[in-house]
Parts: sequence; C-alpha cells; structure tokens
Amino acid sequence: MTLLEQIKQAGIVGCGGAGFPTHVKLNCTVEYLIVNAAECEPLLRTDRWLMIYKAREIVAAVTMIREMVQAEKCFIALKETYTEEIAALEEAIQQTNAPVKLYRMRNFYPAGDEQIMVCDVTGRTVPPTGIPLDVGAVVSNLATVYAIYEASSGKPFTSKYLTVTGAVASPCIVHAPLGTSFAECLAAAGGSLLSSYHVIVGGPMMGKCFTMAEADKLTVTKTTSGFILVADDTPLVQKREIPVSVSLKRAKTSCIQCSYCTEMCPRYLSGHPLKPHLIMRKLAYAESPEDILDDPHVQQSMICSECGLCETYACPMGLQPRQVNIYLKNLLRQKGFRYPKPEGTFTQLETRAYRKAPSKRMAVRLGVDGYYDYKIHTCIEAQPRQVRISLRQHIGAPSQPVVQCGDKVVCGQLIGAIPENALGANIHASIAGTVTQVSEAEVVICADMQS
Repeated sequence: MTLLEQIKQAGIVGCGGAGFPTHVKLNCTVEYLIVNAAECEPLLRTDRWLMIYKAREIVAAVTMIREMVQAEKCFIALKETYTEEIAALEEAIQQTNAPVKLYRMRNFYPAGDEQIMVCDVTGRTVPPTGIPLDVGAVVSNLATVYAIYEASSGKPFTSKYLTVTGAVASPCIVHAPLGTSFAECLAAAGGSLLSSYHVIVGGPMMGKCFTMAEADKLTVTKTTSGFILVADDTPLVQKREIPVSVSLKRAKTSCIQCSYCTEMCPRYLSGHPLKPHLIMRKLAYAESPEDILDDPHVQQSMICSECGLCETYACPMGLQPRQVNIYLKNLLRQKGFRYPKPEGTFTQLETRAYRKAPSKRMAVRLGVDGYYDYKIHTCIEAQPRQVRISLRQHIGAPSQPVVQCGDKVVCGQLIGAIPENALGANIHASIAGTVTQVSEAEVVICADMQS
C-alpha cells in the first residue's frame, strides 16, 4: 500500500482548521514541500508541543511526504522565537540525516496563513482564489504531518492533540479521542477559574466564539486546534458580539479613509488587488449593500482571508472591515458570483517586510495577553466514557455511517466511509465500546465498563 493510500484509509484531513482531505491535497508533484509549524494564532501551543516531543516522528513523516510529492526543496517553517522546538527538530534532522531544512520566520500575524507562508519561503505570490500548487508548492500543517506518520504504521486518525488554555487552572495539551466533549477537555485542564465565561474554539483571531451554554455541546473534531476560556467582558468577545447592522452603519459614518486597513492587509501586501478601504468607501455612498455588488472593488471582498488584522490592529476608528467583507461575500455568493482567478504573475509589495504585525501585540489588542507567554509542556490523556463523533469533520461530502446501533466496535474501526465518487474522508471509532446512536450527522459510542 502506498503512503497516499494509507493517508486516505486513515481519514486524515488538514488539522490547521480547513479540514481538506489530505489524500487529495498531497496527490501532486511539486517543487516545494512546506510544513506549516508557525502556529499562526496567539495562545495555541499544540504544534509547539509536537515539535518538542515528537520531533523524530515529524521529521520521518516529512521525509516520506517529500519523496511522495517529489519535492526538490523541503522546509519546516516555524517562528524564529521557537528555540526549544528548533533545537529538537535540528537534532532529529541531524540524527536521521533527513533532507529537510528549517525556515525561520519572524513572529508576526498571520505567519501561519499558508499563502503568506508560501510568499515568505518561496518569494512567490499565490494568485487570488488560487492555491499554493499554482506556484509549485504544497503546504501541510504540522499536526497533519504527525497524523501521516501514524498512518504510515497503520494507525487511523482517531485522536487529536489540542491546546486548552486561558482562564483554566492548569493550561495543557489534551490528547483527546475524536468526539470527546468540551467538558472532558476542560476537566483535564483543572476546570475554569471563572464562574461565567466564553469559549474560543481555535485561536483568538479567527476562532469561533461560544457562550458557556453553547460550549456544553462542543466536541473534539479533526480540525479542533484548541479551547480558550476568556471572561465575558474580554475585548475579543465584545467585538464578536457587535451586530452586522451596527458594523455597516459604522462603516458608512465613521470611516476616515486613512487606508490603514489596506496598507496592513496581508493579502494586499502579498500582491493581491484587495483594498478594504475602498470597499468601505463604496459602502459609505451606497443606499444599501446590494446596490454595490457589481462594483469590481466590492467583489474583491471575495479574496479576503478573514484574518481580522484590519479590525484588530490597523483601524484607528475601531471599525470592522473583516465583518463587512464577510457580509458582502455572503451576498455575492447568494447571487452566484465567483471571483475569477486572474492570469499573470503577482508580486509582493516592497513594503511588506516592514508591515508585519507582532503576534503579541495582537493578543494585547484582543485582551488575552495575560495568557500569551505560557509555556505548556504537560499533555493529559483524555479518557471519555462516551464520544459523539461527527460525520462532518472535513471539507466535502459528509461520511456515510457503516455501523448500526448495538454494534460493538474497537478503536480504529471504520464507522463512516467516503461516499462513492465524492470528496471526503473516512472516520473511525475513537474508543472501543457499543454504538448507541447513529444519524446522518454523528455516531455515538459508549465505552463498555470492562474497556
């Protein structure tokens, strides 16, 4: 069995958040293989833990992937501030004589955006709406690479390493079976220090924000990178709760056209024709957003990466260009508009090197800088008695259940299969036990008492 077939059977998807099936992404031949180890979001520590404690496995997997995609150049891209991680990886590379190099990036946001990373490592700009393959590169998240190492020895993707941090008693890495509840992960971190809180799933910049009640329904999926607990009055929570209608009114009445949102936009600086300040100007003079959807500048909202740097760092008026872009993108999609991939070569601006926002300053603006300097070395093994495994953990078609209520399953057994001729990923039981519920959305497994 080839490595690509092992990846497909194991059900591996991109762990960085998108969840694109890895067996499809890596079915290519490229000049550059880049492993994304920059951990873009402030506060997340999962990839850093893996680099320190799983360095040999990661380097071994990178070597296998490099051979599979026939990459001439192979880099693990990480931040220059990751001293322990760099030392661990360099030792593993030296001991195995691996054809892998480290690419040290500055500690800026969004260093882990794959298009920004490609721009830094290769000097090439991925075209708007394009993918790294368009410039001869493929990027794989570090946790995905570790899952590939496990798949190479026959282990399916059944568990996830994730960061649990913020207002918790003992910030840690939790190694959780897929389908583990948020409550179990929180307990592993010693519980909350707050009586009332919000939970950020993912990172504070681009992650999703949930109330306590909503968080009780959360479970670990293949794309869960972390749970961050913050106080209800944290600035990032307050910003998320601003209604779209208010953001649109503020854009019309308060934008001073300073253009800072454009001048600091990572996509604009990489060479894309995205100019958020012009979108805000068009909105200011329109009676309604629907009136400007045919404007080429407004249509450029479709190439916004939604990183949030414009509203967290750049705008002096506290406006929400990202939220405006997201709103306009949804209107354009409803109209059936697709931004056409332009022809030609795009080149990063010379000023890009001087306009990289420091990661810690982003944390300060978000009100979570108190958790920024945590060094997390502890990993807790979650052992849930029940898991609720979603059949929709990836881009593409949901997996189709292949088990029924009452079935006995072992950890690693296939419970959800890729639909025929569809983009998708296999899903496996993450614990041994009995299937107690099956629907189109999820499979519930309860551990047997003797398990």
